[in-house]
Amino acid sequence: MSAFGAMVWNGFREARRNRVTVVVGAFAAVVLLSSTLITEVTVATFDRVLTDFGLGMMSLILVFLTIFLSSGLLSREIERRTIFLVVSKPVSRTQFLLARLAGNMLTLAVLMTAMMLIFISQLMLFQVSLNSVQLVAAVGLWFELLVLTSAGILFSSFAGPAVSAIATTGIYFAGHLANDLYDIANRLEAGSVKTFATALYYLLPNLERVNFRPHATYALPVDAATFFSGAGYALGWAAVFTAVAIFIFERRDFR
Repeated sequence: MSAFGAMVWNGFREARRNRVTVVVGAFAAVVLLSSTLITEVTVATFDRVLTDFGLGMMSLILVFLTIFLSSGLLSREIERRTIFLVVSKPVSRTQFLLARLAGNMLTLAVLMTAMMLIFISQLMLFQVSLNSVQLVAAVGLWFELLVLTSAGILFSSFAGPAVSAIATTGIYFAGHLANDLYDIANRLEAGSVKTFATALYYLLPNLERVNFRPHATYALPVDAATFFSGAGYALGWAAVFTAVAIFIFERRDFR
């Protein structure tokens, strides 16, 4: 196994052993199974509520875990002094950061797969058909987590875990309110406020472009152009965040 692959696997093992990961995984199983109680009061919209609640809780749980893992990633390495062992070896800081990013995304992918299996089991239990849009929504969520992970790593490259977590949370909420911000900007009269709101819209990632959960809830098809456009958009923002994080991380003094 290459040095990069070993670092990715080690990052995955560390996240897997983390108590918060275990707790969140167990909590996900309980919450997704408990969604059956909610569907009892909505017989007329049984399929939609089951899908909306299951995918919605999966999103919230994985976003929480993403913020926790990424915001304190580099801080934990510095506090435990393991960063000095890594940079003293023939491994570049860029490789180390990319390996940590890949390890986080592997962890999230494994947890998402487990949650989707629970979700699919629920659908089968209540004889609700699984459609491709639900799977597309899960893949879209993974791309959203990729943007948040790269943003968290960027903030953790120069700030502590608390500041990184707050900033990444801000990116999450701003990303889902981006369309509303754009609509508000269009209603404003020309001026500095309109210019600022419009600039803010373009300077922040629009996470709604990879949010296909409403489509899954109402069984609305997602065409290939929309999906790949959103995926490419998310990859672009993740690349920008990661590139800036690498630039800062390469020049940081750990003494």
